Amino acid sequence: MFTSITQIRVRYGETDQMGYLYYGNYGLYYEVGRAEAIRELGFTYRELEEQGVIMPVAELQIKYLRPAYYDDLITVKTILKELPAGHKIQFHSELYNEKGELLNVGVTTLVFLHTATKKKSNLPQPLKERLEPFFRQQV
Repeated sequence: MFTSITQIRVRYGETDQMGYLYYGNYGLYYEVGRAEAIRELGFTYRELEEQGVIMPVAELQIKYLRPAYYDDLITVKTILKELPAGHKIQFHSELYNEKGELLNVGVTTLVFLHTATKKKSNLPQPLKERLEPFFRQQV
């Protein structure tokens, strides 16, 4: 299993009239978590695209448990529970407030596509090589 942690402060412009983090912005927080997770592995989305791979979102599942508020420091935990075997990758996201309370959970499924043809591709080999050590330790 691979886990990455990043933090985001809720900005005023991301909230609704009640001062809650607007529900549509949770997906953006997931994206920040995914981008930082990939960066921790030594890549950027830009580099993957330059290598001929794009990763559009195919599915997004979100469950809201508690609200996040303006100026809260949110911890975004991004988890890969399994090594991708084919053309899909699933990122599990958990958002926590400063008290450590779980606010939100979600799963984002992305697909690997060749940039030029937009046809399905498998997990890029360099990314696979970086991820494999995290999954070898599992029984």
